Amino acid sequence: MSYQVLARKYRPRSFRELVGQEHVARALINALDQDRLHHAYLFTGTRGVGKTTIARILSKCLNCETGVSSEPCGVCATCREIDEGRFVDLIEVDAASRTKVEDTRELLDNVQYAPTRGRYKVYLIDEVHMLSGHSFNALLKTLEEPPPHVKFLLATTDPQKLPVTILSRCLQFALKPMSPERVVGHLQHVLEQEMVSFEERALWELGRAANGSMRDALSLTDQAVAFGNGRLTEAEVRTMLGSIDRDLVFRVLEALNSGDAGAVLAVVAQLAEQSVDFAGALGELISTLHRLAVAQHLPDAIDNALGDQERLLALASGISAEDVQLYYQIGLHGRRDLPLAADPRSGFEMTLLRMLSFRPLPTRPQVQGQGRPAGVTAGARPGPASAPRSPQPMAQASGPVVANAPARNIAPQLTPVTPVPKAAPVPAVAAETRPSNVLAFKPQELRQPEPVPSPAPAPKPEALIPGQWTAEAWEAWVAASGLVGGALNLARHSVLVARGDNAFELHLSPRHDMLGSAAPLQQLEVRLAQQLPGAHLHIKLQEPGFETPIQIIARRKAERLRQAETALLGDSHVQALVREFGAQMITDSITPLD
Repeated sequence: MSYQVLARKYRPRSFRELVGQEHVARALINALDQDRLHHAYLFTGTRGVGKTTIARILSKCLNCETGVSSEPCGVCATCREIDEGRFVDLIEVDAASRTKVEDTRELLDNVQYAPTRGRYKVYLIDEVHMLSGHSFNALLKTLEEPPPHVKFLLATTDPQKLPVTILSRCLQFALKPMSPERVVGHLQHVLEQEMVSFEERALWELGRAANGSMRDALSLTDQAVAFGNGRLTEAEVRTMLGSIDRDLVFRVLEALNSGDAGAVLAVVAQLAEQSVDFAGALGELISTLHRLAVAQHLPDAIDNALGDQERLLALASGISAEDVQLYYQIGLHGRRDLPLAADPRSGFEMTLLRMLSFRPLPTRPQVQGQGRPAGVTAGARPGPASAPRSPQPMAQASGPVVANAPARNIAPQLTPVTPVPKAAPVPAVAAETRPSNVLAFKPQELRQPEPVPSPAPAPKPEALIPGQWTAEAWEAWVAASGLVGGALNLARHSVLVARGDNAFELHLSPRHDMLGSAAPLQQLEVRLAQQLPGAHLHIKLQEPGFETPIQIIARRKAERLRQAETALLGDSHVQALVREFGAQMITDSITPLD
């Protein structure tokens, strides 16, 4: 008998043998056991995750000679013919090669006829998104109300291309990509059945290269077994896949951590000698940086599946978390820009040199008599840890001056300042076209403003005294009460009036009656009773007789805004801008600092 490839030989023949996709298998098993079968199923997912396999298993469950169940016998003539792909009532259609509407109509002409041997006539349409728009229209009515002996099983890798009218007529099951852990576990089972010796790290290389597809993993395993002459080793699998040696990745990281550019370029030269894919090498570097970051925050989460646990943890303790994050971010940008480089090697080298260049330098003591820190060459940028220079007195400049500018690290080399020619005066805006929020004034009207007295701070009494309420005292108590949410809004929009030893009223404007619900009132009464034991509170809808806390807050804010505007008008720099350039002040942009 001729050799059968692993992907076909180990294709699951029942839901028990299915690897992964438990959410799909569980729904179908329950539907079969409870006899709640739909007439159309849609299986979506990437290539090699089991769409056609699940459809064939479902077809066996429907047509097994022992009856409809979630456990087909697998030995009857129907089950064997379905496994061998020659069952007459399982019509498998490749929609990619039969896209015309005539093909669909020809297919649907036979739907009305009863199955030849099985219990159901099953139409398995693979890559259904390849059908034309007219083919979908021809399929709609039959797909919605097929004869009772017909089941439709649709499979696609691109469900976004399906019309909504098709999706609404099917039960849709989204199949998930296979994780590397699941792929490696299945490959171990297959190779043990085939009695092929293997190294676990070789299987991890295959699991990552499969990129979520179990069929691709089995196909790559077939190729690796042939390449290794009947055995799987990590080195041979890596050579076959063209992947990078992880030892070189760690050597790159160790050279980066030591700041040795020569060692970094030497490792790149070794990579070039092995003719590795530099895009893949950069991806492997990014993946290792991710594992380093995880190891620094949660060492127990790192397993030894790749055989590098000990080395990874050692490197994680010797490199700072900031450097790891910086290298990771630069690596991502370098991978994005790699196609733009002159050649892959130069792009890879530039990414590593960028990591070295932007790596923060440690702080070093200043050497007496030198203009730069010891060990730092001219032109080198001090790292973030370097202390900022003290600001030096500045001469009067002709241009605008920015106040309170943040301190910056200044390079030790000074550049002569070239005088900038004064710009031509900006023509003033005509009065009839000037916006209402612009303060315009003539230069001759500039004068030092009279100081505006600051508002007196609101008193904050230790306790509220009945009969001595003032607007300021009530606002101060509300501000210090710790109220939040609806209770705070209610207190801010009302005033408190004492009506007896323990009786109090909240005067609330009828315009704000929606604030006076029961829950905020109860919270306010509980907080008030902490200072006035036994206090009872109720709301009276009437206009308050004096300022509410929200009005006091608004008045104080307006006073601060007026002070800010007056201070800006009297600022010498603002006056210089008005005098030299005809500047105007936009009042809406002024925000007082609290």
